[in-house]
Amino acid sequence: MLYSLAAFRRKKGDTADAEHIEGNTKLEIGWTIAPLFIVMVFAYMGAYSLAETRRVDPQAMIVNVNASQWAWSFEYPDYGFVSTELRLPKDKQVLLRMQSKDVIHSFWVPEFRVKQDIVPGRVTELRITPTLDGAYKVRCAEICGTSHAYMESPVLVLSQTDFMAWATEQQGIAAAAQTPEGKGALLVKSSGCLGCHSIDGSKLVGPTWLGLFGSQVPLSDGTTVTADEAYLAESILNPSAKIVAGFETQAMPAFATLTEEEIANILAYLKTLK
Repeated sequence: MLYSLAAFRRKKGDTADAEHIEGNTKLEIGWTIAPLFIVMVFAYMGAYSLAETRRVDPQAMIVNVNASQWAWSFEYPDYGFVSTELRLPKDKQVLLRMQSKDVIHSFWVPEFRVKQDIVPGRVTELRITPTLDGAYKVRCAEICGTSHAYMESPVLVLSQTDFMAWATEQQGIAAAAQTPEGKGALLVKSSGCLGCHSIDGSKLVGPTWLGLFGSQVPLSDGTTVTADEAYLAESILNPSAKIVAGFETQAMPAFATLTEEEIANILAYLKTLK
């Protein structure tokens, strides 16, 4: 542009008409065909990638993904267990059937190049085929509350042999978890409780469960309460009834849909955390 301004500027004393250029047909065809070809190549690559992403493999492994504030849980119906980690076999298609228990979440593993919203009341499906083994993280990509930034879980892509070894181990653990406390341990994992409450004394969004049962719990109103079965059941069904001191700003969702048996199983599990 600067060259054209200098080379074709009006010169002093020049009163003639400017040169009339009708155009260059070959050049115009060239700069039309070349970009069109480039766009078509990218369109083909995009269409192929989309078709590959949506390709249905009847032998795909199913994983039920449960999202809640602010944790993930993964159920493997073919193997009969639930995990807080998403472990996948390499080079095998996986069908993720995803549900939200509360608000909109979004399943996102950046390295997988896919992201899918999870809407309450709907089952959202996503198909992926991991091709590189390694450790990744699934993150929530939709703002879902005060602890949204911490809503992540490990994702491990393993060889088929390593995956089957892990699945077999988890099946054994699940089979042994048929006692009330065992069922309670599985329930708190699948409900996302461990995203806010630790079982080793470490500080998370909510109070730790280590040594909780039978202890004296200070409340936000200055009183204390014994962490017996009645208090813990009330805290599960109506978390705002008695708020623990120091956690006034953390809003715990109510689990009013839990049955009496499920609550009893959770309480049995809490009693083991000494």
